[in-house]
Amino acid sequence: MSSLSIANTKHVSNEAPIVSSYNDRIRPLLDTVDRLRNLNVMKEGIQLPTIVVVGDQSSGKSSVLESLAGISLPRGQGICTRVPLVMRLQRSTCPEPEIWLEFNDKRVDTDEEHIAEAISITTEAIAGSGKGVSDTPLTLHVKKAGVPDLTMVDLPGITRVPVNGQPENIYEQISGMIMKYIEPQESIILNVLSATVDFTTCESIRMSRQVDKTGERTLAVVTKADMAPEGLLEKVMADDVSIGLGYVCVRNRVGDETYQEARMQEEILFKTHPLLSMMDHDIVGIPVLAKKLMQIQGTMIARCLPDIVQKIKEKMEVSYIELNKLPMVMTSTQEALMTFMNIIGSAKECLQRILVQGDFIDYQDDQTMHSTARLADMLGQFSDNLQAQPVTEEFLMDEIKVLEECKTIGLPNFIPRSAFLAILSQRIDAIHTKPVEFITETWGYIEDVIISVLTKYYENFPQIQSSIKRAGRNLITKIKEQSVNRVIEIVEMEKLTDYTCCPEYMTDYTQKIAAQKDFIYTVVNNYSNVHSLTGYGFGEVTISHLRKYDAQLLRQAFDMKVRITAYWTIVVRRIVDNLALYLQFSVKNLVNNQFHKEIVAELVSPGGGGEVEKMLEESPSMTSKREKLKNSIKVLKESKEAVAAIVDQNSG
Repeated sequence: MSSLSIANTKHVSNEAPIVSSYNDRIRPLLDTVDRLRNLNVMKEGIQLPTIVVVGDQSSGKSSVLESLAGISLPRGQGICTRVPLVMRLQRSTCPEPEIWLEFNDKRVDTDEEHIAEAISITTEAIAGSGKGVSDTPLTLHVKKAGVPDLTMVDLPGITRVPVNGQPENIYEQISGMIMKYIEPQESIILNVLSATVDFTTCESIRMSRQVDKTGERTLAVVTKADMAPEGLLEKVMADDVSIGLGYVCVRNRVGDETYQEARMQEEILFKTHPLLSMMDHDIVGIPVLAKKLMQIQGTMIARCLPDIVQKIKEKMEVSYIELNKLPMVMTSTQEALMTFMNIIGSAKECLQRILVQGDFIDYQDDQTMHSTARLADMLGQFSDNLQAQPVTEEFLMDEIKVLEECKTIGLPNFIPRSAFLAILSQRIDAIHTKPVEFITETWGYIEDVIISVLTKYYENFPQIQSSIKRAGRNLITKIKEQSVNRVIEIVEMEKLTDYTCCPEYMTDYTQKIAAQKDFIYTVVNNYSNVHSLTGYGFGEVTISHLRKYDAQLLRQAFDMKVRITAYWTIVVRRIVDNLALYLQFSVKNLVNNQFHKEIVAELVSPGGGGEVEKMLEESPSMTSKREKLKNSIKVLKESKEAVAAIVDQNSG
């Protein structure tokens, strides 16, 4: 054995094989982060500084981790790491190592001899016995003399081609898992590269550059240096793949070498090899890698802790706000009744704002709930639809037919009133369904608004939501029935008499009747080349079919047409105005008087089925939400206390 080997043997026997000095500043930082991990603060959406180990399949990831931890990991063909393996390495002064696994709140104790078997068994428990992967983490705790104080996450090696029963989308599963872990800015990416391949073609490099373009949080470890020493120095110095934290070249453990023997052989290799000895000693060897990782991790933790403290504070505030929003746990019927009445009162005030006052503060971004505007739109569409002129087959024929059937023995220049009412009745019958359809549609919309408001205010009481909604629908059904009857009355009243005090009727009639003489003259004189006329107040009308009637009947028909046209405008406007006034009155009455009284009567009355008492029984979903928020606050509070001391220490 050479003198160098003897010296190294003495060094190993007296000193830790990897870490020869312990950094008292880094350890408290690591302990703090490990404490946060134990509290599962990451489940609260708070990212912790983590070393994430990635690499293509067969890149030598396992060898690197084994060398750092001084333990044996599972080996074999295909993917050996099938779940995220969180390795918590902690230097210990005890002579006997302490090793155990944790997953799904279970603990499995093991030792150095059986650790690979234990990892394989627990991996199967998590990911199944096949070749698939799972993103449920498995935590490996290693307390041992000589290991560096590090926490690393080992991820499955990247493979593109599924083999040996692996799922077809194995690449997508693994790449998705890797991106999830390396994307947070708090992650330190340890990219394991084989010296035997072109770094620019490595899939792990491509992935890390997607989330860390400048490489400022990426460290590369180059394995198998002894297998491809030619040109390795040039590849590392060129840095074609932007590794911001630098490179460390290592030699993998070979065969049955002990970890101490492997370190000695590594040291000899980088000191004596013609090519590898030219490398700077600061970028070669597992001890250098361990030291760099500790320093990088400590720096990252120190940098991130203030942000972590702030995020914990913000999360706690949000959780407290959410918890305070939840309804109090009621213990008596009196409390339930008071809560019920308060919510009904709040719902009534909301309906008052959106249905009566036109105040949309409760639903600023939901235009469907801007009810006064939507009701005005519906009324405008109804008015336009009602005023649309009815289509007749031939001009004046409706009037002529009615006049012929209503004629009496009497003077020829009197128009029978019965004829006017008959035509008016025909017109009203043609549109009588439209007002009913309008009021039905309107109350359907108002029902949706009321149900939406009730759902919002009773969202914390799902146990009575169905009863509340049913009460709201029953109330609208009753009002809708009353409204339909009222609208039918309004429309039917228009058939009973021909009356208006509006002066516009006479103005319109006078303007149109002035053209009667000229119109009759044109029709009666039978100009062969005149088949239609315009300019008589009715648009373009055909007249050839009228030449078979005598002038007296045509005069009466034209007069009747002018009267019914002038009066129909009044009728339509009166129907629209009546419906508008009635609708506003009904809505206001609903909100101010009927809503509170009817719903309370239905749910609180002796026959109401004890609905209010149901509020005493908190729903399982609400109980679960409450417990989740309490647990979250507990975790965050403990996390805040855990980091407070170390932050104060660093600040000092």
